[in-house]
Order: sequence, then C-alpha cells, then structure tokens
Amino acid sequence: MIKDLLDRPIEKRPDTLTFEGRILYLVDDTEQMKAQLYEGKNLTLTPELKDHLRDQISTDEITPAYICYFYDEVLGDFPYLGLRTTNRRTGETDYPVERNAVRNGGFVCSVAGKRRGKGSSREASPYAELHAGIRVVVAESIERIYNENCQNLGVLTTHDFGMIERIEAGESIPLAEFTEGKDEITRQIIEYGGLFEFNVARLQNKVTLPVSDSLAEGAEATRPMTLSEKIFARHLVVNAAEGRTGVPWVAPGEAGFFRTDVRFSHEYVTPMAAIFFESKVGPQSRVVDPESVLFFRDHLTFLGKVMSEERIEDGLLDVANQLEVKQREFSQKQGIKLYGEQMGTRQGSVAICHSKILEEYAEPGMLIIGSDSHTPHAGAVGAVAFGVGTTAIFNSWITKDVRVRVPKSFKVVVTGTPAPNVTAKDYMLEILRHPYIRDGHAIGQIIEYAGPSVAALSVDERATMTNMAAEVGAFTGIIAADQKSVEFMVNERGMDRARAEALIQGMQSDPGAEYVKVIDIDASVIRPMAALPNDPGNGVFIDELQGERVRIDIAYAGSCTAGKKDDMDMYARVLAEADAQGLHVHADVRCYIQCGSLEVREYCRKKGYLELFERMGAEFIEPGCGACINAGPGVTQSPDEISISSQNRNFPGRSGPGNLYLASPYSVAASAVCGYVTQWSPGEAFDIASARKLSVV
Repeated sequence: MIKDLLDRPIEKRPDTLTFEGRILYLVDDTEQMKAQLYEGKNLTLTPELKDHLRDQISTDEITPAYICYFYDEVLGDFPYLGLRTTNRRTGETDYPVERNAVRNGGFVCSVAGKRRGKGSSREASPYAELHAGIRVVVAESIERIYNENCQNLGVLTTHDFGMIERIEAGESIPLAEFTEGKDEITRQIIEYGGLFEFNVARLQNKVTLPVSDSLAEGAEATRPMTLSEKIFARHLVVNAAEGRTGVPWVAPGEAGFFRTDVRFSHEYVTPMAAIFFESKVGPQSRVVDPESVLFFRDHLTFLGKVMSEERIEDGLLDVANQLEVKQREFSQKQGIKLYGEQMGTRQGSVAICHSKILEEYAEPGMLIIGSDSHTPHAGAVGAVAFGVGTTAIFNSWITKDVRVRVPKSFKVVVTGTPAPNVTAKDYMLEILRHPYIRDGHAIGQIIEYAGPSVAALSVDERATMTNMAAEVGAFTGIIAADQKSVEFMVNERGMDRARAEALIQGMQSDPGAEYVKVIDIDASVIRPMAALPNDPGNGVFIDELQGERVRIDIAYAGSCTAGKKDDMDMYARVLAEADAQGLHVHADVRCYIQCGSLEVREYCRKKGYLELFERMGAEFIEPGCGACINAGPGVTQSPDEISISSQNRNFPGRSGPGNLYLASPYSVAASAVCGYVTQWSPGEAFDIASARKLSVV
C-alpha cells in the first residue's frame, strides 16, 4: 500500500485562485433565500444583511440525518435542506431550500454568521456543499470539526467578509490569504488541496513537518502542563519511519501528528471512509493495525420503525440499509471488530459506540479518535478523546495518526453541594448558557472539568459532562483520573488493581498549568434545568416554567449521554416513587427508555428495572442511538408535538419536526409521569392533578 503511494504524482494548488459563481447568503429571511435560490437574485452585503445572517447553523441543518444515508457525490443534491428561516410576513419558520437548489443556482461561496457547523461531526455536510459547487465558506466563526472537515476535503474557509466582493469581481486571490495564521501542517493541507493529498506528499517527504518546541536547542526541560497537554506530549510522532513518539512537553498552538490508541467509526461514516480508502489507496490495500480499529452499527438500527412511508417508497430505507452492508463487508475484509446488531429475536445494537469505548477500551492517558462529535465521552477517565471527520478517519487507517494543533484549554471549576435532584446534566445546561460558550469563545478549546463537585461524581456522571463538550463546541472535554477511575476500571472491567493504579499516575494537570479562562460554577445554587427547544444553550430553571406548564407528548430517556447505568438508576428511582404512589406514565405521554449497551440492559434486568419500567407504562428499547438522531422510537411526528429528552442536543429537526426540551434523567422521568415539563424532588408527591387540563405552550 505505502509503496503505491510513494510512486503517486502529487501537486500543490496554484498560488492564486479565481472563483466563478455566485454568493449564497444564508439569511434568516425566507423571501431573501428564495430570491437567491429560485429567482437568480444576487444580494449585496450591507450591514442590515449581515445582521440577518443565520448564526448557530448546525450540521443537522446543512445535511439532516436522512441526507447522510447517501455517502457519495449524490450528497451534492442536498446541502441546506434543513436550514430554518423566518417568514417575515407571517413570523413562521420555513425550510426554503429544496433538492438541487444550490447546485442549480451556480453558487461558489456560502456565507453565514457565528458558530457555523456546530453539532455533529458529519463530514457529509461540507462534502454536500463541495459537490453542490461551494468552494469557499465565509463565516464570523466556524466550529472546529466542521472547519477541519472543510480543510480535509479542499473547501476553503475564511472569517474575512472582504473576500466576498473579491470573489464576485473574479479577482485573482492569493492562496496565502486562506492559509494566513494557520499552523504549518494546516497550511500545507490547504496548499495540497486536502488531507489525503498532503499525506501522500508527507509519505514522499515533500512536506515540512514542524519540530516540537521542546526539542529545540536551548528549550526548557519541562513546563507545567494540563492533563491534555501531557497526553499529547506522550503521543506526538517524532519519527514516523521508526515509530518513535513522545516529547518532554507540548504547548498550545504546537502542531503535529499524534499516534492514536483507538480509532472507531460507525455506519454513518465507515462506508464513505471505505470508499475513499478503496478508491484512493486501492481495493486490495490493508488498514494499518486493524486491532486498534473498531466499527459500530448503532445509529440506524431502529430506522425502519420511524421512517415515513413516503421516504420508504422513495427508496431511502434501502439506501440507509446499504450503509450497514458496506460497513459489514469492509470490516470482514479488513479483519476489524464490528459491534453490530443483536442476533436473534431482539432488535437493537450491541452497544452505542461511546458507551462501549468507555465500558471496555478507554484508559487514562489514551488518545482516542472517533467519527462522532460525542467521542469526548471517554474523557471521563482522563483520556483525550475527540471527534474527527470521514477523511481524518480514512487517513488514520493508513498512518495510525491524526493531525492536531494542540488546543488552548479552559477550566470549569464546580464547587458547592448540589441539591439531591441536581445532576451532571444540570451542570452542563448551566455551563452551556454561560456567555463564554454561547458567544463562541470556547470553539476548538479543551474544556477541563474540575473542582470538588466534579470529583464527587461517578464516572458515568462525569461522562455526561465530557460527552457534552460537543455542545460546548470544544475540542474535547476531560476530567483528571483519580481513585474513582481506578474503581471503575477494577469493578466494571475486572482490571488488575495494580495496573489501574499505575495508569492514573501523573494523569492530572500540573500546578501552574495555563488556562485561557477559568469559569466558576456554584452547584449549590443550581436547580433542575431544561433547555428550551432549538439549542442546548437555551437553559432555564424548570421552576421558572411552572407558571406556564408545557404539556408533553413524548418523554425519551436514553442516548449515549443518558443511557448509562447511573442514568437507569435515576429513571428507576423516580418511577419507583411514582409506582409507590399508585401512578403510571401519564396517559397522554409516550415514554421510551433506551440503554447504551447490552451490559447496561443486563444491569437493568438484574436490578428489576425492566419489570418496573413495563409496569409503569414505559417502553424499554434495546441499545442504539435512535431518537437522538431522528432514527428511532421517541421522535416527534408533527410540528405541534412536544418532547422532553435526556439526550445531548435539541437542534431543529434533531428528533423530528416537533419542539424538543432537554433535561436530566430525573426530570425526564418525572415529566413522563406528570405529563408536562417538570422537576423531581425526592419524597414529594407528584403533581398531576392539572396535567390533563394543560394547553400547549
């Protein structure tokens, strides 16, 4: 495989570029969007237009989940089909972009506001834009994974709005203007037109790789490091040919390639990566070190239960099922372990990828990459785990490493004694509404959770916090390894205690380590929270809603964030209290409880939870992602339906067309019983007297 790549011709892009095509402004105005797409009208960037640019555009809006069933150039038919805009005449929300509208419009540049590309790591989003003709993305701020995916595919990105007029004028623009301020590796990836092309040049010794500052003549022998920096220092590739890794220290801004311990992907990503691998490297080529690669069938196991008849008739279910086939065939060919569907009569997955990585694989000090934005889940035991796109996964199959520019870190210190009904999910909803996060300052940084209230959490609860680093827009989330990490590895995995103790040595941040910001959170003043629809950062205290109770149709308890053993304990605790009061899940509510792995389901069986859930009227679902990605029981079916969920995000369309509230496992279970968004307080009677009289809010 490597020999073939050594002989392959590879060239850089031209030093100057010109672009032929129109500018598409992604504005929060239905009529202006339609005028651009269907009437050929070209808008002019005025201060008023810039104020109307859409902020917070998630990848769910760029390519809704069902679009990602496609994994080739057909994706170019679909960019922005989930984009929400406001009808200025009626005030209603519209979805003005239709299939092929972008491609047919001849657009070459797409413009948006703050935090473009937040959410899922799906590389299908920039891939769809690329094949619709988009060559340049302009935005005030761009999320880290989406930006890297653009770079890896050859789509140019910039924060310079002055670039728009120059593109319209057909000006020759120096490529250097797109690489200015980038680290040496990113600059060369852009110059070669993508990550694969750069890696071929790298194997041919045509590129310049930076030398770690710690190895420079006269460098300090040590520097205080954060836990993440320590892990990056251990994994920095010093000499790829010799397989040599590790330097005394790294600092933020230092770029390099880092050797991975675990690489994983799921059926949304593996097929596209496999096509890239087979077409660019060769159909008979072998993945490097397949023992450290894992595949998962977890996202679409329940899709057939919720896909509309119209989409099934359009062939989308058949298209989606091909993802499973392609991944399974590639895993068999490559000898890669696949956590697939359950065998026998039960429908479901063996495990959600994040659940299994934490249950069996993640260790303090590891470097883990996965094809999902919630890969930071494994940071709960002191590992650096982060999401990457398809191209990065595919390239890691060739080299076993991943390119990173060491991020800056900020720390969230949680102190104070929380109320007994306040959970890690409530901590996160409080953190997510902090201006530092809401305004995009945390994008691409590492969030380190610390403080006595974090140290008091179980590993499962810590995983809720590291998992939701994705909603922060962070590079990853991490918590220092400690005795709870040891107990987790010993009790949950059967690891030898001496080995577990050895793994946590040094896996804490040094005194004097640098953080760009420290945010203090007082857990004693946090009350149970809910995030209002459309963004996890829309957090409010639930008791602030009591004056206008929000009737619900669905309570979904699960996902990787909330399908762990501790989460099941929380659902069971609330439902057991309701059971003791002679109550059930509210007659007007459909309640679903979904676990993250077969291991968690077995835990529920042994604890008697399965009987409790059934007796209370909740439907227990086998492992899988399901409703969290609009692909399983628990999704809303119409815009007027309302759901409350313990999952991680509630972007528009994420779990169906209705309104989705986020809350803790305690609050979701209590809401299922009462019929409206509410909190649970231990030992208090459930207030359900007025539930049947509620109107939709």
